[in-house]
Amino acid sequence: MAEDEEVSKDAELVRPQDPPPFLEVICKSSGKARRFAAGTEAGFAVSLINRKLEIGTPLALHLEAAKEGEEPISFGPNSVLTDYGNGWRLQTVTEFEELRKGDELQPTPMQFPTLKTSDGSQPVKKISQPVFSLVYIGKIALAFVLIFALGAIFTLALDNLPRLILFINSTV
Repeated sequence: MAEDEEVSKDAELVRPQDPPPFLEVICKSSGKARRFAAGTEAGFAVSLINRKLEIGTPLALHLEAAKEGEEPISFGPNSVLTDYGNGWRLQTVTEFEELRKGDELQPTPMQFPTLKTSDGSQPVKKISQPVFSLVYIGKIALAFVLIFALGAIFTLALDNLPRLILFINSTV
């Protein structure tokens, strides 16, 4: 009986641990690790990561699994996130890194600095300019005038249609 207990304890020690039910993706823009359930599509993970980024930080283009000394494995938007084992980590790829990997003659986009409050603790939200300009409102007003003018022309044509038919029948 004591031998059975000892054998069961040894079996528990030999059995490999189950992998965690989630995967961590390291966002290179923010430096934070985001957790996703196993089986999450990479496109969903990228959109969720991009929604949580602060204004001014570069957006993630796609995800890749990277390991020191190995070629990274890129995930397409419909790929399912998977863990490749020891040493592999899931991380985002930003537009700036993508430009560095490619041709050196490409101009790199300018990164806009984030504005901070006077004490420097939080980023200031940008106040957007009004979307409506006088030219935009003028174009809409002109469109309404043209629609009503076209409606008036069709109304007059339909009102005078019986007279036109009588005129055509009398000449034939």
